[in-house]
Amino acid sequence: MARQEKQKRKLLALVRIFESETDEAHRLTVPQLAEKLEAQGIPCERKSIYTDIDALREMGYEILLQRGRGGGYWLAHRTFELAELKLLVDAVQSCRFIPQEKTGALIGKLEQLASHYQAAQLQRQVYVAGRPRSQNPQILYSIDALHEAINAGRQVSFHYANGKDHTVSPWQLAWDGGSYYLIAYQEYDSKAGVRHYRVDRMSRVQVLQDKPCAGSALHENFNLPAYLKKHFNMYGGPEYRVTLRCAPELREAMLDRFGRETILIDEPDGSFHFTTPVCVSGPFLGWVCGFEGKVVVTAPAEVRARLALLSRRMADVYGC
Repeated sequence: MARQEKQKRKLLALVRIFESETDEAHRLTVPQLAEKLEAQGIPCERKSIYTDIDALREMGYEILLQRGRGGGYWLAHRTFELAELKLLVDAVQSCRFIPQEKTGALIGKLEQLASHYQAAQLQRQVYVAGRPRSQNPQILYSIDALHEAINAGRQVSFHYANGKDHTVSPWQLAWDGGSYYLIAYQEYDSKAGVRHYRVDRMSRVQVLQDKPCAGSALHENFNLPAYLKKHFNMYGGPEYRVTLRCAPELREAMLDRFGRETILIDEPDGSFHFTTPVCVSGPFLGWVCGFEGKVVVTAPAEVRARLALLSRRMADVYGC
Protein backbone atom coordinates (compact mmCIF):
# COMPACT_ATOMS: atom_id res chain seq x y z
CA MET A 1 0.00 0.00 0.00
CA ALA A 2 2.84 2.39 0.92
CA ARG A 3 4.48 1.71 -2.44
CA GLN A 4 1.25 2.53 -4.29
CA GLU A 5 0.89 5.80 -2.40
CA LYS A 6 4.47 6.75 -3.26
CA GLN A 7 3.81 5.97 -6.93
CA LYS A 8 0.69 8.19 -6.94
CA ARG A 9 2.68 10.98 -5.34
CA LYS A 10 5.44 10.52 -7.88
CA LEU A 11 3.04 10.71 -10.83
CA LEU A 12 1.38 13.83 -9.42
CA ALA A 13 4.77 15.45 -8.88
CA LEU A 14 5.77 14.61 -12.47
CA VAL A 15 2.56 16.18 -13.80
CA ARG A 16 3.26 19.38 -11.90
CA ILE A 17 6.84 19.49 -13.15
CA PHE A 18 5.71 19.07 -16.75
CA GLU A 19 2.97 21.71 -16.33
CA SER A 20 5.11 24.35 -14.64
CA GLU A 21 8.60 23.78 -16.03
CA THR A 22 8.24 22.58 -19.61
CA ASP A 23 6.95 23.88 -22.92
CA GLU A 24 8.05 23.57 -26.55
CA ALA A 25 11.06 25.81 -25.93
CA HIS A 26 11.97 24.32 -22.54
CA ARG A 27 12.44 20.56 -22.30
CA LEU A 28 13.71 18.27 -19.53
CA THR A 29 15.77 15.12 -19.84
CA VAL A 30 15.15 12.03 -17.73
CA PRO A 31 18.16 12.79 -15.45
CA GLN A 32 16.81 16.31 -14.94
CA LEU A 33 13.35 14.95 -14.12
CA ALA A 34 14.86 12.53 -11.61
CA GLU A 35 16.83 15.38 -10.02
CA LYS A 36 13.70 17.49 -9.63
CA LEU A 37 11.79 14.59 -8.07
CA GLU A 38 14.62 13.94 -5.63
CA ALA A 39 14.58 17.65 -4.68
CA GLN A 40 10.97 17.07 -3.57
CA GLY A 41 11.98 14.08 -1.46
CA ILE A 42 10.87 11.51 -4.03
CA PRO A 43 13.83 9.22 -4.83
CA CYS A 44 13.45 7.16 -7.99
CA GLU A 45 15.33 5.16 -10.55
CA ARG A 46 15.77 6.88 -13.86
CA LYS A 47 14.46 3.85 -15.73
CA SER A 48 11.13 4.07 -13.90
CA ILE A 49 10.53 7.57 -15.27
CA TYR A 50 10.08 6.16 -18.76
CA THR A 51 7.30 3.95 -17.39
CA ASP A 52 5.79 6.92 -15.59
CA ILE A 53 5.78 9.02 -18.77
CA ASP A 54 4.01 6.19 -20.63
CA ALA A 55 1.43 6.05 -17.83
CA LEU A 56 0.82 9.79 -18.07
CA ARG A 57 0.40 9.49 -21.83
CA GLU A 58 -2.22 6.77 -21.32
CA MET A 59 -4.02 9.18 -18.95
CA GLY A 60 -4.27 11.77 -21.75
CA TYR A 61 -1.20 13.95 -21.18
CA GLU A 62 0.48 14.79 -24.49
CA ILE A 63 4.15 14.48 -23.53
CA LEU A 64 6.52 14.66 -26.49
CA LEU A 65 10.21 13.88 -26.85
CA GLN A 66 12.82 15.89 -28.76
CA ARG A 67 15.86 13.71 -29.40
CA GLY A 68 19.41 14.91 -29.83
CA ARG A 69 21.37 17.76 -28.33
CA GLY A 70 19.22 20.13 -26.30
CA GLY A 71 16.35 17.67 -26.44
CA GLY A 72 14.12 16.23 -23.76
CA TYR A 73 10.48 15.78 -22.78
CA TRP A 74 7.83 18.48 -22.59
CA LEU A 75 4.09 18.87 -22.16
CA ALA A 76 2.82 19.73 -25.65
CA HIS A 77 -0.88 20.30 -25.04
CA ARG A 78 -2.61 22.35 -22.36
CA THR A 79 -6.21 23.34 -21.71
CA PHE A 80 -5.43 26.85 -22.98
CA GLU A 81 -2.85 27.83 -25.59
CA LEU A 82 -0.56 30.73 -24.73
CA ALA A 83 -2.34 33.02 -27.22
CA GLU A 84 -5.69 32.19 -25.58
CA LEU A 85 -4.29 32.97 -22.11
CA LYS A 86 -2.99 36.31 -23.38
CA LEU A 87 -6.45 37.10 -24.69
CA LEU A 88 -8.03 36.23 -21.33
CA VAL A 89 -5.47 38.34 -19.45
CA ASP A 90 -6.19 41.29 -21.74
CA ALA A 91 -9.92 40.85 -21.12
CA VAL A 92 -9.44 40.80 -17.34
CA GLN A 93 -7.19 43.87 -17.50
CA SER A 94 -9.78 45.71 -19.60
CA CYS A 95 -12.73 45.04 -17.28
CA ARG A 96 -13.17 48.18 -15.25
CA PHE A 97 -15.80 46.50 -13.07
CA ILE A 98 -13.13 44.18 -11.58
CA PRO A 99 -11.22 45.84 -8.68
CA GLN A 100 -7.46 46.17 -9.22
CA GLU A 101 -6.50 43.74 -6.44
CA LYS A 102 -8.88 41.12 -7.81
CA THR A 103 -7.47 41.63 -11.28
CA GLY A 104 -4.03 40.63 -10.04
CA ALA A 105 -5.41 37.54 -8.30
CA LEU A 106 -7.28 36.39 -11.42
CA ILE A 107 -4.24 36.86 -13.64
CA GLY A 108 -2.17 34.91 -11.12
CA LYS A 109 -4.57 31.98 -11.48
CA LEU A 110 -4.39 32.20 -15.28
CA GLU A 111 -0.59 32.07 -15.03
CA GLN A 112 -0.86 28.70 -13.32
CA LEU A 113 -2.29 27.30 -16.55
CA ALA A 114 1.03 27.93 -18.34
CA SER A 115 4.66 27.04 -17.70
CA HIS A 116 6.46 29.60 -15.58
CA TYR A 117 8.42 30.59 -18.69
CA GLN A 118 5.20 31.39 -20.53
CA ALA A 119 3.65 32.96 -17.41
CA ALA A 120 6.21 35.76 -17.66
CA GLN A 121 4.60 36.74 -20.97
CA LEU A 122 1.22 37.11 -19.26
CA GLN A 123 2.38 40.07 -17.19
CA ARG A 124 0.74 42.45 -19.62
CA GLN A 125 -0.68 45.89 -19.00
CA VAL A 126 -3.69 46.93 -21.05
CA TYR A 127 -4.38 50.63 -20.65
CA VAL A 128 -8.07 51.53 -20.75
CA ALA A 129 -8.27 55.28 -21.30
CA GLY A 130 -10.36 57.29 -18.86
CA ARG A 131 -11.78 54.29 -17.07
CA PRO A 132 -11.13 54.14 -13.34
CA ARG A 133 -11.55 50.64 -11.96
CA SER A 134 -14.35 49.62 -9.64
CA GLN A 135 -13.77 49.87 -5.90
CA ASN A 136 -16.47 47.32 -5.11
CA PRO A 137 -14.78 44.23 -3.55
CA GLN A 138 -18.08 42.29 -3.65
CA ILE A 139 -18.41 42.37 -7.44
CA LEU A 140 -17.52 38.73 -8.19
CA TYR A 141 -19.74 37.45 -5.37
CA SER A 142 -22.58 39.64 -6.66
CA ILE A 143 -22.19 38.19 -10.16
CA ASP A 144 -22.21 34.66 -8.75
CA ALA A 145 -25.39 35.34 -6.75
CA LEU A 146 -27.11 36.87 -9.78
CA HIS A 147 -26.27 33.84 -11.94
CA GLU A 148 -27.64 31.59 -9.20
CA ALA A 149 -30.89 33.58 -9.06
CA ILE A 150 -31.27 33.61 -12.87
CA ASN A 151 -30.73 29.85 -13.10
CA ALA A 152 -33.13 29.17 -10.22
CA GLY A 153 -35.77 31.66 -11.43
CA ARG A 154 -35.76 33.58 -8.14
CA GLN A 155 -35.91 37.30 -7.32
CA VAL A 156 -32.98 39.17 -5.79
CA SER A 157 -32.66 42.07 -3.40
CA PHE A 158 -29.72 44.47 -3.32
CA HIS A 159 -28.59 47.90 -2.22
CA TYR A 160 -27.78 50.27 -5.09
CA ALA A 161 -25.34 53.18 -5.30
CA ASN A 162 -28.23 55.65 -5.36
CA GLY A 163 -28.87 54.74 -1.72
CA LYS A 164 -32.01 52.70 -2.40
CA ASP A 165 -32.82 49.05 -1.82
CA HIS A 166 -34.33 47.14 -4.73
CA THR A 167 -36.08 43.83 -5.26
CA VAL A 168 -36.21 42.68 -8.88
CA SER A 169 -36.66 39.62 -11.07
CA PRO A 170 -33.28 39.05 -12.76
CA TRP A 171 -33.38 38.01 -16.41
CA GLN A 172 -29.92 38.31 -17.92
CA LEU A 173 -26.46 39.76 -17.44
CA ALA A 174 -24.97 41.89 -20.20
CA TRP A 175 -21.55 43.38 -20.80
CA ASP A 176 -21.71 46.77 -22.52
CA GLY A 177 -19.20 49.59 -22.77
CA GLY A 178 -16.81 47.95 -20.33
CA SER A 179 -19.45 47.57 -17.59
CA TYR A 180 -21.55 44.63 -16.43
CA TYR A 181 -25.32 45.17 -16.25
CA LEU A 182 -28.19 43.24 -14.75
CA ILE A 183 -31.27 43.27 -16.98
CA ALA A 184 -34.28 42.72 -14.73
CA TYR A 185 -38.02 43.15 -14.34
CA GLN A 186 -39.38 45.24 -11.49
CA GLU A 187 -42.99 45.93 -10.60
CA TYR A 188 -42.93 48.25 -7.59
CA ASP A 189 -42.38 51.56 -9.41
CA SER A 190 -45.15 53.66 -10.88
CA LYS A 191 -44.63 51.78 -14.13
CA ALA A 192 -43.54 48.16 -14.08
CA GLY A 193 -41.15 46.98 -16.73
CA VAL A 194 -37.59 46.20 -17.76
CA ARG A 195 -34.79 47.96 -15.90
CA HIS A 196 -31.01 47.64 -15.92
CA TYR A 197 -28.47 48.15 -13.13
CA ARG A 198 -24.67 48.41 -13.07
CA VAL A 199 -23.48 45.32 -11.20
CA ASP A 200 -20.43 47.10 -9.78
CA ARG A 201 -22.82 49.57 -8.12
CA MET A 202 -24.75 46.80 -6.37
CA SER A 203 -24.00 45.47 -2.88
CA ARG A 204 -25.57 43.05 -0.41
CA VAL A 205 -27.04 40.93 -3.23
CA GLN A 206 -29.36 38.27 -1.81
CA VAL A 207 -31.18 35.48 -3.64
CA LEU A 208 -34.79 35.35 -2.40
CA GLN A 209 -35.48 31.63 -2.49
CA ASP A 210 -39.15 32.09 -1.54
CA LYS A 211 -39.92 34.58 -4.35
CA PRO A 212 -40.21 33.26 -7.92
CA CYS A 213 -39.40 35.67 -10.74
CA ALA A 214 -42.25 37.83 -12.04
CA GLY A 215 -42.90 39.25 -15.51
CA SER A 216 -42.69 35.91 -17.34
CA ALA A 217 -45.04 37.03 -20.13
CA LEU A 218 -42.80 40.00 -20.91
CA HIS A 219 -39.66 37.90 -20.57
CA GLU A 220 -40.80 35.46 -23.26
CA ASN A 221 -40.64 38.21 -25.88
CA PHE A 222 -37.53 39.94 -24.53
CA ASN A 223 -34.64 40.28 -27.01
CA LEU A 224 -31.37 41.22 -25.29
CA PRO A 225 -29.36 42.17 -28.44
CA ALA A 226 -32.20 44.46 -29.59
CA TYR A 227 -32.43 45.99 -26.11
CA LEU A 228 -28.69 46.77 -26.05
CA LYS A 229 -28.70 48.23 -29.58
CA LYS A 230 -31.34 50.84 -28.84
CA HIS A 231 -29.79 52.00 -25.53
CA PHE A 232 -26.75 54.26 -25.94
CA ASN A 233 -24.32 53.81 -23.05
CA MET A 234 -27.24 52.01 -21.36
CA TYR A 235 -29.12 55.30 -20.85
CA GLY A 236 -32.90 55.09 -20.96
CA GLY A 237 -35.31 57.44 -22.67
CA PRO A 238 -38.53 57.49 -24.72
CA GLU A 239 -38.37 54.99 -27.56
CA TYR A 240 -38.81 56.16 -31.16
CA ARG A 241 -38.32 54.65 -34.58
CA VAL A 242 -35.58 56.97 -35.75
CA THR A 243 -34.53 57.40 -39.38
CA LEU A 244 -30.86 58.23 -39.88
CA ARG A 245 -29.33 59.51 -43.11
CA CYS A 246 -25.58 58.81 -43.27
CA ALA A 247 -22.56 59.61 -45.40
CA PRO A 248 -21.31 56.71 -47.61
CA GLU A 249 -18.16 56.04 -45.58
CA LEU A 250 -20.21 55.28 -42.45
CA ARG A 251 -21.79 52.09 -43.81
CA GLU A 252 -19.61 49.68 -41.82
CA ALA A 253 -19.80 51.84 -38.68
CA MET A 254 -23.61 51.74 -38.75
CA LEU A 255 -23.72 47.99 -39.36
CA ASP A 256 -21.33 47.46 -36.44
CA ARG A 257 -23.47 49.63 -34.14
CA PHE A 258 -26.96 48.49 -35.13
CA GLY A 259 -26.34 44.96 -36.42
CA ARG A 260 -25.45 43.36 -39.73
CA GLU A 261 -29.12 42.60 -40.35
CA THR A 262 -29.98 46.33 -40.53
CA ILE A 263 -31.51 47.22 -43.92
CA LEU A 264 -29.62 50.13 -45.46
CA ILE A 265 -31.39 51.98 -48.28
CA ASP A 266 -29.05 53.63 -50.79
CA GLU A 267 -29.71 57.12 -52.12
CA PRO A 268 -28.71 58.58 -55.53
CA ASP A 269 -25.89 60.72 -54.09
CA GLY A 270 -24.18 57.69 -52.50
CA SER A 271 -25.47 58.25 -49.00
CA PHE A 272 -27.88 55.82 -47.34
CA HIS A 273 -30.61 55.82 -44.71
CA PHE A 274 -32.23 53.32 -42.36
CA THR A 275 -34.82 53.25 -39.60
CA THR A 276 -34.18 51.66 -36.23
CA PRO A 277 -35.70 51.76 -32.70
CA VAL A 278 -33.75 54.02 -30.35
CA CYS A 279 -34.25 55.11 -26.76
CA VAL A 280 -33.56 58.81 -27.33
CA SER A 281 -31.27 60.11 -24.60
CA GLY A 282 -28.47 62.61 -24.15
CA PRO A 283 -25.79 60.04 -25.13
CA PHE A 284 -27.70 59.23 -28.35
CA LEU A 285 -28.02 62.89 -29.31
CA GLY A 286 -24.35 63.44 -28.47
CA TRP A 287 -23.45 60.41 -30.62
CA VAL A 288 -25.25 61.95 -33.60
CA CYS A 289 -23.58 65.34 -33.07
CA GLY A 290 -20.19 63.64 -32.88
CA PHE A 291 -20.37 62.80 -36.59
CA GLU A 292 -20.34 66.54 -37.41
CA GLY A 293 -23.15 66.45 -39.95
CA LYS A 294 -22.34 63.08 -41.50
CA VAL A 295 -25.33 61.56 -39.63
CA VAL A 296 -28.66 63.39 -39.87
CA VAL A 297 -31.92 62.51 -38.12
CA THR A 298 -34.67 62.84 -40.73
CA ALA A 299 -37.54 61.51 -38.59
CA PRO A 300 -39.44 61.75 -36.32
CA ALA A 301 -40.01 65.48 -35.83
CA GLU A 302 -39.78 65.26 -32.01
CA VAL A 303 -36.23 63.86 -32.16
CA ARG A 304 -35.19 66.41 -34.81
CA ALA A 305 -36.43 69.16 -32.50
CA ARG A 306 -34.42 67.84 -29.53
CA LEU A 307 -31.33 67.57 -31.67
CA ALA A 308 -31.75 71.12 -32.98
CA LEU A 309 -32.12 72.42 -29.41
CA LEU A 310 -28.94 70.60 -28.38
CA SER A 311 -27.07 72.04 -31.37
CA ARG A 312 -28.14 75.58 -30.43
CA ARG A 313 -27.01 75.08 -26.84
CA MET A 314 -23.64 73.79 -28.01
CA ALA A 315 -23.29 76.79 -30.32
CA ASP A 316 -24.01 79.14 -27.42
CA VAL A 317 -21.45 77.40 -25.22
CA TYR A 318 -18.66 77.05 -27.76
CA GLY A 319 -19.48 80.11 -29.86
CA CYS A 320 -19.75 78.22 -33.12
